[in-house]
Amino acid sequence: MMRDARTLRLSSVYLALVSILVPGARSQNNNTADSAAIAGTVCDSQNHPIADAAVLLESNDHAHKFAAHSDSQGRYRFEPVPSGTYAVHASRSGYRDTSSGPIVIRAETKSIDLDLPLENAAGNGKDNLSSVEFSNETQFNVAGVTDPSNLGGHGSDVALRTKESLAKDTASLKNSESHQPKTNPHSPDPADSHERLAEIAETEGRPLDAVHEYQRAAELQPTEPHLFAWGADLLLHRAFEPAIEVFSRGHHLYPESVRMLLGLSVATYDQGAGDQGKKLLLEACDLNPPDPTPYLFLGKLQETEKIEIPAWTKRFQRFAGLHPENASAHYYYAVALDKHDPASEKNFSLIESELKTAVQLDPQFGDAYTQLGILYSQRGDVPAAISAFQKAIAIAPLADEAHYRLAQIYGHLGQADQTTREIELFRQASEQNKNDAERERHKIQQFVYTLRSPNPTAPPPAPPH
Repeated sequence: MMRDARTLRLSSVYLALVSILVPGARSQNNNTADSAAIAGTVCDSQNHPIADAAVLLESNDHAHKFAAHSDSQGRYRFEPVPSGTYAVHASRSGYRDTSSGPIVIRAETKSIDLDLPLENAAGNGKDNLSSVEFSNETQFNVAGVTDPSNLGGHGSDVALRTKESLAKDTASLKNSESHQPKTNPHSPDPADSHERLAEIAETEGRPLDAVHEYQRAAELQPTEPHLFAWGADLLLHRAFEPAIEVFSRGHHLYPESVRMLLGLSVATYDQGAGDQGKKLLLEACDLNPPDPTPYLFLGKLQETEKIEIPAWTKRFQRFAGLHPENASAHYYYAVALDKHDPASEKNFSLIESELKTAVQLDPQFGDAYTQLGILYSQRGDVPAAISAFQKAIAIAPLADEAHYRLAQIYGHLGQADQTTREIELFRQASEQNKNDAERERHKIQQFVYTLRSPNPTAPPPAPPH
């Protein structure tokens, strides 16, 4: 809901006072192993840096508060920051204040950029480009589009790629089977026509037009397919908050729709509420246990976790039992077992068996060979480990982890030339993977700049250096 001018002024005064009075704003010496550094830039709607903006970082439990002012380049930094869930707020006279959160912070350096629109700028207080009525009950806004560098979670490149992959996979479910009536491409129904226009707009690189068309289709006919298509398109372009609203409404109307609950879980997770997103994903697995789709999403999320949660292991065990013909089911179950109890001798045979089943079902499953190599390395079976890593690389030359593990093995064996070669191949593979991910992020950035443009149909400006 839009706040009035008096509330905004009071909020600005509060942030300014906190920056002076809050002890957390002063330099701290209690740097611990689990502390983090939070940095970013405060800019206006045209990406110009804003100096002397008051920035407040506060934990959800109100136990930790930090305050600072942006420098001449709009930059701010908090360090050290204890791990936890936070919200960050910024304000400055002449601008509307802004906030971002909840943000999960662990031992990392996280970048959080903040946009402060001018106080007299057109809009409703949140720089929304669309405020529309849905089913005469709820207001939905195309807002909250998040900068690609600020995705919450662990902050690692693996986590970043995983979140992008989850969003794309969710969008791909628009064409999946559903218990609701599908869009008929030959139907004269106006809602179907708007959805077809949305698909055309996406193909032609007009994402904002696509969002509006999906939205119009859902307004005219709030069926499960139309609602899901709208939410999935918002999620794909990182409009997390409205995506959550759409998926929440869709889940309420169609509680038996697995993909609607999946969309809600991914949007919630990507928005920064990781624990709630994971909980919803487990609910999606349980909604229709034979459906393999939620388990595949859970498997991708597993890549970002350092330890395995017992509840996840049980779901993957069920997945493998219900779908013994699915290579991914056996692979994810093996990874879950290894993360849950990596030192257990009794688990070794089961993990090995599950991974071997995965590569028997899919001989091109490079990740399964990499995991076999890791398993053999843990047990000290060097020849078997080398063989598994080499198979993974033969399948996927850009298997950076396989190259890295081989370099470790050759280093322990004293084979300097082989070690140097694998390190270089690892560097090249990592760089290529990073470039590929950057190209995908750049595509989504274009949508962000389109939203900021006063004329949504105009070409988006080039991103800043």
